Amino acid sequence: MTIRVLLADDHALMREGLRALLTTRPDIEVVGEVSTGREAESRVLQFDPDVVLMDIAMPDLNGIEAARLIHARCPAVRIVMLSMHASAEYVYRAFEAGASGYLLKEMAVEEVITAVRTVHEGRRYLSPALAESVPDLNFGHARSPVDILSARERQVLQLVVEGKTSSEI
Repeated sequence: MTIRVLLADDHALMREGLRALLTTRPDIEVVGEVSTGREAESRVLQFDPDVVLMDIAMPDLNGIEAARLIHARCPAVRIVMLSMHASAEYVYRAFEAGASGYLLKEMAVEEVITAVRTVHEGRRYLSPALAESVPDLNFGHARSPVDILSARERQVLQLVVEGKTSSEI
């Protein structure tokens, strides 16, 4: 069975590198690429992937919020977050949004393949480099300070992060 993967990263070089890596495996097919979170969310139905490899920091809509929307629309699609952030807050937010895996961008090549295969099998994947910094991660029950924000407050926070002015918000 071929694992269909959608790549979502705002850096073309990263997408090209991931494509080159993944297409060397006979059981993995890259079905599409997008460069923003909004594109990922709006085109997931078109590409019909099994797994989305998605950067957290993207323009238009960050990967965590895009994962939340994708998970709500297509719960069978597995999402692996790619990030430079090793903090527990990012990890908690990603899994709470519906991600099935979390990888650091500094990971080894084989770790990407392992993560894609693991989440495709229905299991969760956390980069081994995060095991010590996120020792108490209890998937599905993680709580963070951002959890107290309402959906609208998170939306406003997202717009601030995107650089919108108060009047635009």
